Amino acid sequence: MAGRDDTGSGAVDLRLLRAAVEASGEAILITSAELDEPGPRIEYANPAFSRMTGYEAHEVEGRSPRLLQGPETDRAVLDGLRAALEAGEPTQAEAVNYRKDGSTYVVEWLITPVRAADGRITHWVATQRDVTERRAHEDRQALMVRELHHRVKNTLATVQAVVNATARSSLSVVEFTRAFSGRIASLARTHALITDDLVQAASFEGLLQAELAPYGEGGRIALKGPRVVLPSELAVPVGMALHELTTNALRHGSLADPNGRLQVTWRIEEGASGRGLRWDWNEHDGPPVGHPTREGFGHRLLNKVLAPQTGAEVAVDFASDGLRVSVRMPLPASRG
Repeated sequence: MAGRDDTGSGAVDLRLLRAAVEASGEAILITSAELDEPGPRIEYANPAFSRMTGYEAHEVEGRSPRLLQGPETDRAVLDGLRAALEAGEPTQAEAVNYRKDGSTYVVEWLITPVRAADGRITHWVATQRDVTERRAHEDRQALMVRELHHRVKNTLATVQAVVNATARSSLSVVEFTRAFSGRIASLARTHALITDDLVQAASFEGLLQAELAPYGEGGRIALKGPRVVLPSELAVPVGMALHELTTNALRHGSLADPNGRLQVTWRIEEGASGRGLRWDWNEHDGPPVGHPTREGFGHRLLNKVLAPQTGAEVAVDFASDGLRVSVRMPLPASRG
C-alpha cells in the first residue's frame, strides 16, 4: 500500500481553507493577541471585509481594528469587549463602525481566541457581518409597538370620554345606543385608515369620504382641496368631528332635505405660527337653522375635544340656510 503524503495533503487542506475563507460572505479578520495599543494588529482580512468597510486588505494590515471606531461607537460595548478578551473568552456583540468613506454601519461580531498547545492565546479570529438593515427593521418595529401602545391608551381614553359625553347628551337609552354605536363605528373607520397606511396616518379627504361617501348621490356633496396627510394624533379627533357634523347634517341639516347641499373645502395656510390646515364645512338649502336649545355632543366635541387636542381654532355660524363651521388647525412640520 502506498504511503500517505501528509505534507501534500496538509498543503491541499490549507489551500481549501483559504479559498473557503476568501469566498465567505462574512467578513473575517485575524489579529495578533496583544490587547494594549498599538495592538491588536490586523494580520489578515478577507475580501468580504473589504466589501463591507471599503478598506483593502493592504490598507489595514498591521493596523488596529480601532480604526473602524468613531464618535457613535458605544463605549460600553467596547468595554465589554475588552473585558471578555482579557478573560480569554469568545464574545459576541453589536456596535456602530465607520467605513473608509466615513459612513456608519452596524456590525455584529463574534471574536474567538486561537490558542497554542500550551493554552496561550496567539491570535483572535473575528467574524463580522453588517446588520444595519436588521437593526433598522428592529428599531422600526419597536417604534411601531410604542406607537400602538400609545394609540391604544389614547383610544381607550377617547372611548371613555365618548361614553360619558353621549350619556350626558342622550335623553333615552335608545338615543344613547344609536349615537354611541355610530361614534364607535366612526372611530373604527378612522383607525382602519390609519392602520392601512405605512406611516400610520390618514388623509383628510379619506376621513371625509369615510363619513360622507354613502350620501353623495346626485352631486349633493362637493369636496375640494389638496392632499393633506394627518398623523394619527390629529386624524382621530378630526374623524370624530367629521362624524358628528355628518350625523347632524343627516338629522337636522342639509342632508336631511332632498334639495340640501354640502360643500367642504380645505387648503394649506402658511402663517407666522407655521403651516396650518383650514377647512370649511358649508351646508346649503336644508331645513331652517336655529340655535340649539342645549349644547349637544357635536358642539362640545368641536370646542372641547377638537380644539384642545389639535390646537384648532373653531368658528360655528348658524346661518339661515345652513350650518357653517370653519376650522384652522396647525400641522406638524414634517407632514404634507
